[in-house]
Amino acid sequence: QVQLVESGGGLVQAGGSLRLTCAASGRAFNMYAMGWFRQPAGKDRECVARISRSGGNTYYTNSVEGRFTISRDNAKNTVHLQMENLKPGDTAVYFCAARATPSETNTLQRRSDYDYWGQGIQVTVSP
Repeated sequence: QVQLVESGGGLVQAGGSLRLTCAASGRAFNMYAMGWFRQPAGKDRECVARISRSGGNTYYTNSVEGRFTISRDNAKNTVHLQMENLKPGDTAVYFCAARATPSETNTLQRRSDYDYWGQGIQVTVSP
C-alpha cells in the first residue's frame, strides 16, 4: 500500500512554470507505475503524463507534450511534474496516482487503472 501527497501547486500567470511533487510513503515505491491526472472544474479527470517503474519510459497527452515533463526519484519516493509555458487551459486540480505493476512500461491511462490517489492540488493559470 502507498499513500500519496501532492505539493507545489498555486497561481501562476500564463507562460509561467510550476513544479508539482508527489511524495509517496510505503515500501517498494519502484514497483509502482505512476501517473499525473488533472480535473478542471465540471469536467472529467484526464491523464496528462505517466511514467514507468524505473522512470525509463514516459508518456504525455498531446495537449501537454513538449511543455510538461514527468520524472521520478525512486531513492526519495517522489514523482515530479515540471510544467512550462502554462496556459489558462491547464487550470485544474492535479492528482498523482499509483498502481503496482510487474511491467516496465506504463500503458495505464484511465482513472480506473490506478489504485492509489493523492488528495489533489489546485493549479490556476491566469491570462
